[in-house]
Amino acid sequence: MLPVLALEGVDKSFGAVAALRDARLELYAGEVHALVGENGAGKSTLVKILAGVHSPDAGSVSLGGRPVAFGSPADARAAGIAVIYQEPTLFPDLSVAENIFMGRQPLKGLRRIDASAMRERTNELFARLGVRIDPDRPARGLSIADQQLVEIAKALSFDARVLVMDEPTAALSGVEVERLFAVARSLRDNGAAILFISHRFDEVFSLCQRVTVMRDGRWIATDEIGNLSVDAVVRTMVGRDISALFPKVPTEPGEVRLEVEGLTRYGYFEDVSFTVRGGEIVALAGLVGAGRSEVARAIFGVDRYDAGEVRVDGRRLRPGHPPAAIAAGLALVPEDRRQQGLVMELSIERNATLPRRWALSRLGLLFGGSERRSAAEWARRLQVKAARNSDPVSTLSGGNQQKVVLAKWLSTEPCVLMIDEPTRGIDVGTKAEVHRLLSQLAAEGVAVLMVSSELPEVLGMADRVLVMHEGRLLADIPRDQADEESVMFAATGQQEAAA
Repeated sequence: MLPVLALEGVDKSFGAVAALRDARLELYAGEVHALVGENGAGKSTLVKILAGVHSPDAGSVSLGGRPVAFGSPADARAAGIAVIYQEPTLFPDLSVAENIFMGRQPLKGLRRIDASAMRERTNELFARLGVRIDPDRPARGLSIADQQLVEIAKALSFDARVLVMDEPTAALSGVEVERLFAVARSLRDNGAAILFISHRFDEVFSLCQRVTVMRDGRWIATDEIGNLSVDAVVRTMVGRDISALFPKVPTEPGEVRLEVEGLTRYGYFEDVSFTVRGGEIVALAGLVGAGRSEVARAIFGVDRYDAGEVRVDGRRLRPGHPPAAIAAGLALVPEDRRQQGLVMELSIERNATLPRRWALSRLGLLFGGSERRSAAEWARRLQVKAARNSDPVSTLSGGNQQKVVLAKWLSTEPCVLMIDEPTRGIDVGTKAEVHRLLSQLAAEGVAVLMVSSELPEVLGMADRVLVMHEGRLLADIPRDQADEESVMFAATGQQEAAA
């Protein structure tokens, strides 16, 4: 049986950096094939070759047994390859329907766009996904989860022979993930070949039939899912044993650093009150849409709130004013690192020093030497893998971009670190590094407020778990009482019902 898509001996370099070396992959009709590896293993480069974004320097790509060469993404789409990227790439000022059918809008007489037909086809796609999103709504302001669903609908609209899913579930809730998996299985059963890239091993083992592991740009192994275990895949990915994914260091909580009292933003959250002590890691858990990120943004001053107050070290924080939050010792690592955490066109060193540009300047002038030294120090401490710190931050893998966002805020020496989805879209090895860093910061007396949708991360790292449901804080669970059942019981609103 011929593979639908095959790569053999593919090399790709960017300057002196070899992103792929002798990479190989075979996808068959009617299967979901997992591609796993640490950030920087070459997965994204391989996907971009399949998508026609890059051309290989050596090796071959074949479709249905015939060699192909994609000169552009349009060529790849015409050949029946659709890609759902890890980060949504929507036009913010266009409607949802216009984003899905960009360049392929249905036409009526005199070659005018048939908006009604486009709207109807968009609704049909969302019906297949089992979701409701207004086709006429502008993409700007959509949540990460809804942006991802629009990208998925766009890919489904091509009726592709090969569907590449690059971390499609990173920002989706459990219900949305199951809905997506149902669609993926339906496409598989209808003969599509699906390449599924994920750092969540429960998803890989639930959905996929075979797994290919990459490391340092090379193919390492391909095997049937039934022959593998999570431990075996992790060892193959990282080339070493990871003794502890959640290296939690026990600490004795100190004084209260962050106090939130009666915080309310109408339509988003209501009467939220909690404290975080120095040396504590407090997790803010709940389902997508519960209001967790909105609470963190309001505390930091990105969004204004209607009632309540925030205090840092006993001093009331000025609402709606991020500079006041930074001056008080707060730092916020946002969920969407590309849109809210980084300026993608700027260099790594410029991004890493943005909040400290005045501290690094002299007489109002920012000199390159001080910027370079500060960035180099934090890049070294966080083990950022980059050819040069002067390169654009867009050239980094997702995990290394997350490290730059962390470097940017840790360089301000915060007393309270709020971090939203700290390991979204990054590999198991980098996850362990981020968890180790959070534990180290807590041990140094920093108060950490961690927003996370991953229950193992919440249970593995948190000293206390605050659970939100539909904008209200329903539970404050200490570490020794927190388990999956108690957290989900509160996250689904059952605790309130029982009360």
